[in-house]
Amino acid sequence: MTKTTLIKSADWAVTWDANRNGKGGHVYKRGVDVAMKGNEISYVGENFSGEADETIDGRSVMVMPGLIDIHSHPTTEPGNKGLNEELGSPRLGQSSLYEYMPVFRMGAEAAAPATRFAIHEMLKSGVTTFADLSVVRDGWIDEIAETGIRGVIGPMFRSAAWRTRDGHSVVYDWDEAAGEAGLDRAIITVEEAAAHPSGRMSGMFCPSQVDTCTPTLLCAAREEARRLNVPYQIHAAQSVVEFNEITQRHGHTPIEFLDDVGVLDEGTIVAHGIFLNDHPWIHWPQADDFSRMARAGISVAHCPNVFWRRGIALNHITRYRAKGINLGLGTDTFPHNFIDEMKIAIIAARLMSGDFTVASTAEVFDIATIGGAKALMRDDIGRLAVGAKADVVLVDMDHPYMQPVRDPLRSLIYSASDRAVRDVYVDGIQVVREGEALQIDVGSAVEKLREGQQASISSVRQRDWANRNIDEMSPMVYPLGE
Repeated sequence: MTKTTLIKSADWAVTWDANRNGKGGHVYKRGVDVAMKGNEISYVGENFSGEADETIDGRSVMVMPGLIDIHSHPTTEPGNKGLNEELGSPRLGQSSLYEYMPVFRMGAEAAAPATRFAIHEMLKSGVTTFADLSVVRDGWIDEIAETGIRGVIGPMFRSAAWRTRDGHSVVYDWDEAAGEAGLDRAIITVEEAAAHPSGRMSGMFCPSQVDTCTPTLLCAAREEARRLNVPYQIHAAQSVVEFNEITQRHGHTPIEFLDDVGVLDEGTIVAHGIFLNDHPWIHWPQADDFSRMARAGISVAHCPNVFWRRGIALNHITRYRAKGINLGLGTDTFPHNFIDEMKIAIIAARLMSGDFTVASTAEVFDIATIGGAKALMRDDIGRLAVGAKADVVLVDMDHPYMQPVRDPLRSLIYSASDRAVRDVYVDGIQVVREGEALQIDVGSAVEKLREGQQASISSVRQRDWANRNIDEMSPMVYPLGE
């Protein structure tokens, strides 16, 4: 029997109006009923007259669509907590990519518990769909499905690995055969995700970075994505080092290069897309990356949290959207608190622009919902509408941090954050109740995560170019007293 769950007389709801602005948009409604039948939303409106197997009193909740996280690395990022919040390489464009991240990376045995921990943070902050950009491992798809979330499996592969031998230059160790083998594994993984019995798994192709993949690999992966009609995501324009590397190799910016080889189109997601030719840190006036991206119809995965820690920011979300560039939001680092990521997106944009009118709450909520859905080539998630997937979040309007409530989304994003997320449903099944993830043993994940981090930091000397120990690489905030 297909279960029907009714949220009766919701105090507030963020619903979808297909006629708003001629193209559809979110609107507030009050005192409405929202029904979920099986894995779809079956009713949004007043005075639901059908039968319900379960009825939830909505008088103290806001119902909103599940949030969409289009970029994350959950196998590794939870292990970086306490290590790289204040680290960057001053001689490598302030990025931490080349000197620190390869050194702090946890072993394969920590991948599964780290992922479960990250997903529990996502679910508790209202995420119902997320993209996992990770290295293929046995049991990966089943592990994601068991948490109850909707997962987009993004196997990463590349033709080269980067490293630094001196803290001020980057070298690339090329192995083109490894990249080709990685693509072969990715094809199998993406097909397995689409066939998973949960119905909640899908895939995307993720050649790792523009500077670590050959043009041949980039194009072959894009063709596979087109063949299987799935998204294609690649890290590009994410660092000054990468911008300089690509311009030196090819005489073109990273965006120009990707466009010239034919991989930029509506199914492509550029992860980060910060260092365009007109970014304040770059001087390359002969290019027009903005117009190229807009003309191609690509999306950008915007992940502000990891970058502001290095003093880096996209310039800026309202400017991108005004050009017609679609954006989705991602949690590229810990914590995987998606509502905080939304708030940081607002802060970063207003500071970069010096203009309080940019990055409105509505704009950022759109990016976190329908923008992410578009990037993932879907129109059945990210909205409360009949026929959409029953991915629904209930916010506790009585939570003290929501009070006083004049505008519930402002209260949620600027004040309450994930603390006010009460219940979450994915595919019509409850996965968070009273703020706790139901299908994840967080205690077990934390224990193994601690072990994984300790194993990593105890051996950093072996991987660091300067042979430093962990306290030399990442000093404590204060020294230990006598």
